[in-house]
Amino acid sequence: MTARATALTLGLSALALGAPAARAQERPVTPARADRIADSVLALLSLDEKVGQLIQMPGGRDQTGPTVPAGGEDAVRTGRIGSFLSFWGADATRRMQRAAVEQSPHHVPLLFALDVIHGFRTIFPEPLGEAASFDPATAERDARAAAVEASAAGIHWTFAPMVDIARDPRWGRVVEGAGEDPYLGARFAEARVRGFQGDSGFTAPTALLATAKHFVGYGASEGGRDYNTGEIGERTLWDVYLPPFEAAERAGVATFMAGFSAVDGTPPHANRWLLTDVLRDRWHFGGLVVSDWEGIRELMPHGIAATRADAALRAVTAGVDVDMSDNVYGTDLAALVRAGRVPQAAVDSAARRVLRAKALLGLFDDPYHGVTAERERRDVLAPAHRALARASGRASVVLLENRDNTLPLSKAVRSLAVIGPLADDRRSSLGNWLLAAEDRDAVTVLAGLRAALPGARVSYLAGVPADTVDARVGPGIDSAVALARAADATVLVLGEREYMSAEASSRSTLDLPGAQLALAQAVVRAARAAGKPAAVVLMNGRPLSTPWLADSAGALVESWFLGVEHGNAVADVLFGDYNPAGRLPMTVPRAVGQVPLYYNHANTGRPAVAADHFTSKYLDVPWTPLYPFGYGRSYTTFAYRALRPSADTVRFGSARDTLGVSVEVTNTGARAGDEVVQLYVRDDAARVVRPVRELKGFRRVSLRPGETRTVRFTLRAEDLAFYGLDMRRVVEPGTFTLWAGGSSAAALEAKFAVAGDTLVVAPAPPPYR
Repeated sequence: MTARATALTLGLSALALGAPAARAQERPVTPARADRIADSVLALLSLDEKVGQLIQMPGGRDQTGPTVPAGGEDAVRTGRIGSFLSFWGADATRRMQRAAVEQSPHHVPLLFALDVIHGFRTIFPEPLGEAASFDPATAERDARAAAVEASAAGIHWTFAPMVDIARDPRWGRVVEGAGEDPYLGARFAEARVRGFQGDSGFTAPTALLATAKHFVGYGASEGGRDYNTGEIGERTLWDVYLPPFEAAERAGVATFMAGFSAVDGTPPHANRWLLTDVLRDRWHFGGLVVSDWEGIRELMPHGIAATRADAALRAVTAGVDVDMSDNVYGTDLAALVRAGRVPQAAVDSAARRVLRAKALLGLFDDPYHGVTAERERRDVLAPAHRALARASGRASVVLLENRDNTLPLSKAVRSLAVIGPLADDRRSSLGNWLLAAEDRDAVTVLAGLRAALPGARVSYLAGVPADTVDARVGPGIDSAVALARAADATVLVLGEREYMSAEASSRSTLDLPGAQLALAQAVVRAARAAGKPAAVVLMNGRPLSTPWLADSAGALVESWFLGVEHGNAVADVLFGDYNPAGRLPMTVPRAVGQVPLYYNHANTGRPAVAADHFTSKYLDVPWTPLYPFGYGRSYTTFAYRALRPSADTVRFGSARDTLGVSVEVTNTGARAGDEVVQLYVRDDAARVVRPVRELKGFRRVSLRPGETRTVRFTLRAEDLAFYGLDMRRVVEPGTFTLWAGGSSAAALEAKFAVAGDTLVVAPAPPPYR
């Protein structure tokens, strides 16, 4: 035992017994110091104890509070557990941590991990809805508040953000990401990493280790079926699916999670090319790689491991450090090392990375990381966090239709009919991934509307169930029609229950579930016949195909699942206290048969032409989407003019060179409002097929009535680069087209040219294998 290791052991033992300890905030743990601590502690551990650092045991909860599987605390005391999943609470985590640092042989502290996806107890908008704000600062603030709450309950590590690009809305997990676009996804990945991890170092008691997941290609699951395989070409992998992960790495993300689906025949949990050649060697990532739930064991049904031992060997040699939940490492890894099948160095490297993460958090100085019951009571569900959730919810709402200025509704209405199975559904208001949330915290749409109209009669009927076509359940459609006819105005709240879009929640259609469309048709027609306004609010975690509502509803609002302040945020929009400015982060198809449908597709030799039968389109529906990526309306209007590059011709001599672009935006309406100004680029002719256009910049700007603002963007060489024929990332000379506007269908365009030689922005990546 080294002198340094002895000092660490004695220091942790004294701390556990209540002796004064070095204050983590007063002595930040630098990477160099974390390295020294990890090396010193690693030297103390036996092979079995090193393997123990790689084991993440799942926790649970019952009526008495947090629980662990039988033998869990004994495993902690013998140094056979490195971290816990889904075990939280200030008192509970302090008790378990005390067992680790006071009773285990070498006093190594534990990590406590949890899926803090869009909030801890204060639930914010689901990530897809939050991406509709087109404001990464909103995501960063929400993640910061979530980190404050979760860390107060003893959590050190969150399995978020999910940064998978998803082009198929049938896949239930689109709700957890930022949608279909790699540029938007990268900006939100960076923001969420900064929010979770903070800007004052991991030793800050409110810091969480963030996780970029699921590395990589999970969003390409065929048929939209969760856990399914997906085929991704090499160039598509680098152009579309990897950029948000690389952005997260550059933002300093602490951990990566391996994905479930195979990449070119090899699941990420056994993919050394992905986890080592790309992640560690090309990107120089030095943090942890964690498996997904039972992802190592599942190498057997994938068909690339015959036994648990084979699975352990494939995973650890590929680069998976931490085994979440299935304990394959615990049962088989040490024996593999003793048999000479797995190098000792592979286990040492993985264990060292776990120890280094604990050191960076300051757990070797203060294993309790500032967690107290008092802090938990103060920070969890704090009023300031609820206020932030309301602001974030409003920013995420997308106004899809507003015929004849149906919205905003007047607060002078004397009676309001609220109809639909989701209007008074607390659980669905919160959305999914609600491990620490409580239904009673949620404000439903019905409650929000009643709070906004304290002097009016607000009546409610579900009409039909959310998920069956049996209209006999509940008051029924006829009663809903009668209620709408009797009221001054009607708000219909329709969509999906929270469990319909999440993990293992794929759908084969994108229609309104159950009999909700029949309910909407009857109520909207009755309100229109009576000359009364009717607005439809959608609640869902994926784009829904609602062509009838798009054509017939007076107003159509996409609200997603907004969290604890869902109802208040929706009421703010419906009554005009907030002018909506959300924009769609995914294309909305007219019918599921159009899927996959995304704006930045490659062109074909026969692009769709209405007058030419022999072009790329459908017989039964238009080839165009119901709503394009980036689309959203406002209670005011905006006009664009004077889109100009800073030069007609530019030479990129190095990757540092840039091109300026400006466009004038004017609020031409009578209300102040936000506009999301979007910049798109196309390489007009390249040596490989390029997308018809790509998002390369966006700004959310506030404009007063009549105000004009010049919005400026900077294009880097990287923004124009692509992976060429030899897979080097290059900018080729030639012409480029710019578009600016309020969606991916923007029509205002300009051109510029790149002159000179082809610029190599980055060398070719390691061969795809």
